[in-house]
Amino acid sequence: MRTNELTMPGKVMYGEGSLASIGPVAANLGSKALLISDPVMVKLGVVGSCERLLNDSLLPAVSYDGVGTEPTTDYVNEALALFREEQCDVIVAIGGGSCIDTAKAVGILATNEGELSHYLPGKRRFVRQSIPVIAVPTTAGTGSEVTKVTVVTDPQADVKMMIADPLLTPAAAIVDPALTLSCPPNITAATGIDALCHAIEAYISRKSQPITDMFALKAVDLLARHLRTAYVDGSNMEARKQVALGAMLAGIAFSNASVALVHGMSRPIGALFHVPHGVSNAMLLPAAMAFSQDACQDKLATIGRIMNGEAGASDTIGGLRKLCRDLRIVNMRQWGIDSGQLEVKLDKMATDALASGSPANNPKVPTHAEIVALYRQAYDEPF
Repeated sequence: MRTNELTMPGKVMYGEGSLASIGPVAANLGSKALLISDPVMVKLGVVGSCERLLNDSLLPAVSYDGVGTEPTTDYVNEALALFREEQCDVIVAIGGGSCIDTAKAVGILATNEGELSHYLPGKRRFVRQSIPVIAVPTTAGTGSEVTKVTVVTDPQADVKMMIADPLLTPAAAIVDPALTLSCPPNITAATGIDALCHAIEAYISRKSQPITDMFALKAVDLLARHLRTAYVDGSNMEARKQVALGAMLAGIAFSNASVALVHGMSRPIGALFHVPHGVSNAMLLPAAMAFSQDACQDKLATIGRIMNGEAGASDTIGGLRKLCRDLRIVNMRQWGIDSGQLEVKLDKMATDALASGSPANNPKVPTHAEIVALYRQAYDEPF
């Protein structure tokens, strides 16, 4: 008999203006904060606002704002060194998934020995609880604020490492949709499709369960109804609220039910060709669903009915293609990936995808050769 379990932050705060609670929440968890963010958040004044809110609660804070578009071990090591030098005891991550994943990696390495690569699947496990991390997303997509997962690239090995452990779950998540108003359309599209992938893969995953199904299907509903509006009219607060909520619910779903083939194949594209995570997911989503549909017809049909009222699995896949077209998603060829370079790296990409463990959760588990064929198919497949 299977026992279902749900892991998520001990405190989740959602709603317009909820950032104002950051000071009391952080002060309840530590006495000195490391604020992890990026140059964009500094330029927009979000980091300064966060620092003032922390100071209003008499919590001193130091900032690391060196995170780039994709988290790497370099950022983790730099932020960890600052955390130790300044003797911090709580971490506030404010930014996109890259900032939050970096913060989660710093928090867990601050209490556990070794490097992040030592904790890849099949290797050692974390033994001590992370430093408390408060995750404040400024995009609506990764769901990292509520997950037990961190994804960090090792530039030396050209590998995008996905590490999952309940000890990585943030202590608190503050989801303020107002922070996503600054997202440009391309980021809104990429992160929104990422969230939809989380929801769909959590629902069709072999590890799905009744609790995660509830979160996943509600996320599909919210994202299908509001993502296009948020993309076209970024100032539409109602759409921003619903997409932020959908992304958070999708994060809870996949953190507990896992992702599947799309994410397994997506990470090597990001690591080797530096494609943003949400975009690489979207590049693969229709092809991966078409590959999987024979093994999850009923579930894909359910997703299709929620998205657009259509009843068949093939209709769902058609709806996903249309959504990608509406959000101006491009395939690998249109992105600028050279077909010759792709061919050279296909064996490594398929090997790394399988090694991540995600494809094993797919309703139809692919072979190495099938993954290679799917990369080739998705390379210039029109949406």
